[in-house]
Amino acid sequence: MREPIHKFDKYTDLKDMLKKSKEKFGDKTAYILKTEKEGEFKNITYREFIDQVDSLGTKLVDMGLKGKRISVIGENRYEWGVAYLSVVTGTGIVVPLDKALPANEIESLILRSEVEAIFYSSKYDEIMQNLKEKGNTNIKYFISMDLEENKNGIYSMHQLEREGKELLEKGNTEFVNAEINSEEMQIMLFTSGTTSISKAVMLSHKNIVSNIMDIAATIELNEKDIMLSFLPLHHTFESTVGFLYPISKGCSIAFCEGIRHIAQNVKEFQITAVISVPALFEGIYKQIKKGIQKKGKWETVQKGIKISNFLLKFGIDIRKKLFHEVHENLGGHLRLLVAGGAAFDPEIEKGFIDLGFKTYQGYGLTETSPVVAAEDDKYTRLGSIGKAFPSLDVKILEPDEEGIGELMVKGPTVMMGYYNNEEATREVLEPDGWFHTGDLARIDKDGYIFITGRKKYVIVLQNGKNIFPEELEILINKIEGVKESFVYGKPDGKDFKICAKIVYDKDLFQEVYNLENENEIKEKIWQEVKKINKTMPAYKYVREISVTDKELIKTTTQKIKRHEEMKTIA
Repeated sequence: MREPIHKFDKYTDLKDMLKKSKEKFGDKTAYILKTEKEGEFKNITYREFIDQVDSLGTKLVDMGLKGKRISVIGENRYEWGVAYLSVVTGTGIVVPLDKALPANEIESLILRSEVEAIFYSSKYDEIMQNLKEKGNTNIKYFISMDLEENKNGIYSMHQLEREGKELLEKGNTEFVNAEINSEEMQIMLFTSGTTSISKAVMLSHKNIVSNIMDIAATIELNEKDIMLSFLPLHHTFESTVGFLYPISKGCSIAFCEGIRHIAQNVKEFQITAVISVPALFEGIYKQIKKGIQKKGKWETVQKGIKISNFLLKFGIDIRKKLFHEVHENLGGHLRLLVAGGAAFDPEIEKGFIDLGFKTYQGYGLTETSPVVAAEDDKYTRLGSIGKAFPSLDVKILEPDEEGIGELMVKGPTVMMGYYNNEEATREVLEPDGWFHTGDLARIDKDGYIFITGRKKYVIVLQNGKNIFPEELEILINKIEGVKESFVYGKPDGKDFKICAKIVYDKDLFQEVYNLENENEIKEKIWQEVKKINKTMPAYKYVREISVTDKELIKTTTQKIKRHEEMKTIA
């Protein structure tokens, strides 16, 4: 089992974590928010933030919502965090919903989770009004994050906070003194997928705080750090790693205004840490590389990397000075990048490290609260997801001759089960606590874990050979002008033909290759794919490609919806 490399606070539950953060970081900035005036920011302290949580929670309990299920839906914003914590630290069970779902799926999940109140932003006004009129759900309280006062049967979150504050001042301590049972379900999270197949994961306070403590023991953040919140907050990766963990460490949180604004946001908020999906970092790295090449400095930078890597062997780090311009273009303060949620190209991870950014890959699932393993200052190996977290045990189930088998996890972060779905729970959770991740992996002699692909996406050929689509996609995505790709097996007699659907960048093909015609673009990509084929055994060859400039169908955390893509191909 891995040893912690950093000191960390211990928590019994999220309420205990908030209490400790308020005591330690009361006057420190918890959130940096943009105001309507350009260049002007509003800072909210830990004391103000946690006082608002207590005020809102007090009012929710007063409204009869103790022990009830309450949903939160909206874009990443300050009110989302206040609402989430006001539910989970003393009121009831919080049910975060995916902000990108269409109206019918939102309704379906509300019905399935039996929520009795919902917090939402103005973007969902029409959907909520329709649900209110239909009256087919259990919702008694529709609570707007944007209204200043209650209006037409819709409650204002801000008014509820003000009323809760008055109740607190009059001595109502029912919420602030609430006892938390850390082993009961307090968080219900839906896995991505259509509503008919998405499963409701039951998590407890113990699950979440165990993960927060594991992260703290592994990856160091401190009260000087400013975190950029980019991934959707309903997703457990962002919720635990980009929201709850930073709050436990006294960091400041700022919200990204969208992928187009990321470079600007990193600069203006003076961001020091970004935790996101590989696709985001790969996009940033390509821009960095393109900028250096345009200035004709790529070879100079490569020489600089060789020199700085040599000096690192003697404990001399000149990377930030040597690549000062790159750091300045990213605001001058960025120090930490953590990628998770999909496979991270080792070359791009190394590229960031060579330029002087701490860059780690992690891995997890909703069902494990979420992080299972990550690299850190001490344990890092390119291409791996690091080692399993201190509180967890991992093993490989039925490894083949290469040591590859299903990754199994056991420990305090593993979910309680799927809500109202004992059959699905039995499929993944053994009676002795071992959880089937559904991911294929190998563990090397030093304990580093290498993910090879999703078990259900592996293409098994007639000769028994396994092909992992993700492995081929990483190689195809390196072709200049390729944005993303989707590798799949097409039935071919009794076997499969390996095919790839490839998304190209119109502008780049025009700029780099002077090509506009799609047939010519396809031919150019095909020539590059054939070069990749030559680097692999014949059974892995990509035999057929199709090209498009339309994005692949993805989840809100940028994972390809493979089953949906297969429908379009079929």
